[in-house]
Formats: sequence, structure tokens, C-alpha cells
Amino acid sequence: MTAAQTNNPRLKAMYTDTVSSKMLAEFGLSNSHQLPKIEKVVINCGVGRFLENQKLKPEIRDTVYDTLQAISGQRPITVIARKSVSNFKVREGAPSAMMVTLRQARMWHFLDRLINLAIPRIKDFRGVKDTSFDKAGNYSLGLTEQAVWPEINMARVNFNHGMHINICFSQSSPAKSLYMLKELGMPFVRKDED
Repeated sequence: MTAAQTNNPRLKAMYTDTVSSKMLAEFGLSNSHQLPKIEKVVINCGVGRFLENQKLKPEIRDTVYDTLQAISGQRPITVIARKSVSNFKVREGAPSAMMVTLRQARMWHFLDRLINLAIPRIKDFRGVKDTSFDKAGNYSLGLTEQAVWPEINMARVNFNHGMHINICFSQSSPAKSLYMLKELGMPFVRKDED
């Protein structure tokens, strides 16, 4: 990635140039500081179900680690279970997930690739749900396999795994976040297809 690409992501420029002014008019906001902002994107992949005697198989650990590193450009961290949950066969101190938190330019580049490259590659894709917002306006979606990312060479992968992607907003509501993501190009399900 060149310095020019890192400093001015395409999706961020689109938000600054066109989407922000549309949102000011749509929601009757008087000040640009009232606009919602995307604070971070969190990518999470649960690995607790792959545990064997409280140890993660090395090939599974490496596959999940490599996938998250390839799609995010950052090293993932391993999340350790804080409590034992017998229904999920998880014990305290065992690895339960791997996650990456993206901010600033990396976050905008990731969102651009998610919206324009990965999501359109999903088989039989009809759009993402527009109901996955919490009351603060944060949006969550799940992918069932890592093959939708162009960075992943499926010939070198041992097994398929999914991931959860959380887009975290500040100063937002579900309506504002939905409008902003639609304007940025997120392909939501159209109401006439329901």
C-alpha cells in the first residue's frame, strides 16, 4: 500500500465529499459534528468448537490466524475464555476466538473491499439484512466461509470457517447507520424481494 492510498481511502473520501452533506439534509442536522462516524471494525472468528483437550489444533489455529491477517493487514489476537461454559464445552483459560480491531485508514480500506469485492462473491447473494443494528446504530454481519475474500487461496486452506464483522458507530442510531451504509454502497436486501 502506498502512502497516498493509506492517507486517503476511497470510501472515506466518498463519505466526506458526498454522503456527509446528504446526511445533514436527510436528518436535519445543523452541524457536521453531529454526523455519525465509523469508529472501528471488529472481525471475530470463534475457535472454541475446534478445541481438543483444551488445546487448539495447530493447523486450525494457523488457518484462522492466516485468514484474519490476510484480510485485515494486522495480526489477530487470541481471546481466552474468562468463564467455563459446559454447554459450549469451553473451560476457563482455553482459547475461544481470534479477533482483529481495525481503525482509521485500514478500517476504510477493509470496508471498501468488504462492500465491493467480498460480499458480491457470496453464492446466491440477494443482499445483507437491514435489521442487524443495535440501538446504538452498530451493524453486525456474518460470513459463513472465508472463500469470498480474493486474498484467500482456497487451495492452501485446510477447512472452511466463517467470521463475524461488527461495524461500530459513534453518535448514531439504526436509521442513521442504515442510511450511511446504503450511501456507501452496502448491498442491503431490497424490500420488493422479501
